[in-house]
Amino acid sequence: MSSVKEDPIKFHKDANALMESGKPIEARDLFVKGGELYFKGQNFFGAAEMYYKAGECSVSLKEYSSAVEFFSKAADIALSKGFDRYGLSALEEARNAQKVVGNAKEAEEIELKIKEISDKINKQNAATDEDSSFSIFS
Repeated sequence: MSSVKEDPIKFHKDANALMESGKPIEARDLFVKGGELYFKGQNFFGAAEMYYKAGECSVSLKEYSSAVEFFSKAADIALSKGFDRYGLSALEEARNAQKVVGNAKEAEEIELKIKEISDKINKQNAATDEDSSFSIFS
């Protein structure tokens, strides 16, 4: 076992380079490894992003079941840490992948979760808008 500390940022950069050079399998493996390291280091946004990108690699490989798994993992991490918009994007991708493989029931369940989170975000935005509105009559 080497004593060299594994660097999630290096995995991140290398995985992006592999993806750009048309090597989605190798890229996905590095994105997953980077996601694990970011998670261990408590960089939860970084972890969610890496799993999301692993999901994108899986979609490009037409491996939709693993795409669902990676997008769902990205969503779970993002939503558990309050990155609602990012989690929402990941759920939308998971839903799309479920639809491609014909898992209508699973896609529908994800759709309900998407609506729930969208409603939450819209309520937060409405509350923020009310707080920041200015009136000469107040």
